[in-house]
Amino acid sequence: MDIYLLDWANLLLRWLHVITVIAWIGASFYFVWLDNHLVKPTADDLKAKGVDGELWAVHGGGFYNPQKYMVAPANLPQDLHWFYWESYWTWMSGFGLFVVLYLANASQMLIDPRVFAWGAPWQAVAAALGFLLMGTVVYEAACHTLGRTAEGGVGHDGRVLAAVAVFVVGASWLACHLFAGRAAFLIVGATLATMMTANVAHWIIPGQRKVIAQMRSGLKPDPIHGQRGKQRSVHNTYFGLPVLVAMLSNHYGMLYQHLHNWAVLALMMAAGVAIRVFFVKRHKGVNSWGAVALGVALLAGVIAWLAPRPQAMAATAEPVGLAQMQAVVAQRCAMCHSGEAAQKGVRLDSAEGLAIYKARIYQQVVVQRAMPLNNATGLTDDERALIGRWSQQAP
Repeated sequence: MDIYLLDWANLLLRWLHVITVIAWIGASFYFVWLDNHLVKPTADDLKAKGVDGELWAVHGGGFYNPQKYMVAPANLPQDLHWFYWESYWTWMSGFGLFVVLYLANASQMLIDPRVFAWGAPWQAVAAALGFLLMGTVVYEAACHTLGRTAEGGVGHDGRVLAAVAVFVVGASWLACHLFAGRAAFLIVGATLATMMTANVAHWIIPGQRKVIAQMRSGLKPDPIHGQRGKQRSVHNTYFGLPVLVAMLSNHYGMLYQHLHNWAVLALMMAAGVAIRVFFVKRHKGVNSWGAVALGVALLAGVIAWLAPRPQAMAATAEPVGLAQMQAVVAQRCAMCHSGEAAQKGVRLDSAEGLAIYKARIYQQVVVQRAMPLNNATGLTDDERALIGRWSQQAP
């Protein structure tokens, strides 16, 4: 019953997380698109009201006319729609899922003794949480030192993002040398996601609240709050795709099981940034095909790099017998895939079961290297090659 309820907690938290991610990233992408498509108003009444940019759009059978004020309208309406719960719930649901799947099962999910021998599971848990904290500390330091102009204003986003890129590469290397590969990818992604939510919680929303409070008190709003909010929002839009690829990676062992998995993660994240650069520039009317070429080249390079080597899959003169296959499965797979309690209902404790799941075994064990999970049973490369030959030979 405990495993059954844990599976439900996993499902519901994952469902909530996906829903809130869609809401948050969707809203973020929309407002970046909106900012980059606003045009200066020509009508005198809009200029008189302080409208800095507007556009006309059509959607769902209706026409919309969003208008942006700098710093705020003269008469602030009482009914304001805020966008922050999408961010908060994305982080909370993701952290809850991280706790249920990884922190609560640190010995199986966080720790791989072949990577690093932690003295106790709590140490790995503390280190994983330390990554989330340290990422925010480093990012804030970069914003406060590199993201300021000589006059004390907000600027130099390129320098801040370059510093974050260096940190992400270093964090990827360190995480992949401390934790199981699957966990390491998620920790790096969660570190970036924590930076993003911290931007919303500590800068964007508080800055907006300060502007509103100043206006309601009859004071002139300080433009620095809007500038900081805009800066952090721009940063978040570049962090989004790298976070998503890190979150999706846990389904693809071919990424996190690689000998140089930290470089794989860094390259995949860099491709995500390049793709996002193209869309941001495209919103401004500029086709940055160089960014597209870079993103595609990075992805193609990773695909070619990780491709299974032909010699590992080559058939031998002597076919692999069923008894050989069953011996490997009994030693490496049976603990999770036998009897009525077999994981995901995949039973490999019979010749019939092996035949039914032959294609899936090849995909999960040989191509993606996702199974055994974190290679907890110590499946060797020779055994993977044997499974690959057995899977590919004629029935």
